[in-house]
Amino acid sequence: MPRKIREILRDLEQAGFRQRGGKGSHRNLQHDRGARVTISGKLGDDAKPYQEREVKQKIREATR
Repeated sequence: MPRKIREILRDLEQAGFRQRGGKGSHRNLQHDRGARVTISGKLGDDAKPYQEREVKQKIREATR
């Protein structure tokens, strides 16, 4: 079962990403080390496979 958008956002925030605004259902997050990611969708929506891959990659990139 796919994870929800709210779970992905929680993982990003726990990894040190901060929300820096967005428009509509888009949320832009940035890490102090410069990694940026945009997540689209409502909090209760299922995350798409590409979103989950991108989040894992950005968390790895930011925590090295």
